[in-house]
Amino acid sequence: MDFVVGIGEAKIAKSGVLKTIGLGSCVAIAIYETKLKVSGLAHAMLPKSNGLKSAKFVDSAIEIMLDSLISMGCDKKNMVAKIAGGAQIFKHLTLENLQIGERNVEAVRTELKRNGIRIVSEDVGGTLGRTVYLYASDGRMLVRYSNGEELWI
Repeated sequence: MDFVVGIGEAKIAKSGVLKTIGLGSCVAIAIYETKLKVSGLAHAMLPKSNGLKSAKFVDSAIEIMLDSLISMGCDKKNMVAKIAGGAQIFKHLTLENLQIGERNVEAVRTELKRNGIRIVSEDVGGTLGRTVYLYASDGRMLVRYSNGEELWI
């Protein structure tokens, strides 16, 4: 069964495929609990929530997923992460405050480190859009680029 994770959403699953499409500067954050074999996937748009609890923001998306995983009996010490996205789709936008992709990726790294969760693989940056498929039961992740190429991370 496929579960579509929309922009600004986070979902948890024990089986099936969690899928998110249209990643440009947004980031897909995957967390996999290796002992209970449960996965979470979020599609975050912006780095910092400033107190709002919404999966639109990297910091609160990670918090939402961790809360859900822990409530299912998962343990942070058994969690690993994978991330994809954070592209600079519009190459001509070079002002630092417009480089949302880079800021999103840095926010993910910071939040996961703060929570003691290791990033085991990533596919970030560049100029191509991505679609991500996370296989919930084993944490495999397929990244499909807008040009049709694919990469397993």
